Amino acid sequence: MHTMLEVCELTGLSYQTLKYYCNEGLVPRVKRDGRNRRVFDDHDVAWIKDLSCLKKCGFSIKDMKRYLELCLQGKATIPERQAMLDVQRAELERRLNEIQTSLDYIDWKQAFYDDVQAGRRPYESNLIGVDEPAR
Repeated sequence: MHTMLEVCELTGLSYQTLKYYCNEGLVPRVKRDGRNRRVFDDHDVAWIKDLSCLKKCGFSIKDMKRYLELCLQGKATIPERQAMLDVQRAELERRLNEIQTSLDYIDWKQAFYDDVQAGRRPYESNLIGVDEPAR
């Protein structure tokens, strides 16, 4: 069995986040020790790691609760869980494309600045007109 602090170390979650997840019912069947402190077995830790991944994937608390509810219903709900994951995957792909576009812009701009500083190309700006002096 693991204490709250041990689970935080194992999962990378803050104590406050883990406590919040427990209070929100996202960790089912939380066990207590003789001092009434939460304790977790290895299955709980694995599920908490799953919750952390779902959160990083962009699932809201509401979505995570729905996903948990479906998981607790067993194999019959796999298609609905897959649908939830498909929706989130599409959103992650959209965000990834947006990030890649941003990275491409930064790479282009850095190469432009390198070329200007090395004298390989003249400085051009969309903000400073041709006849305006650069400051």
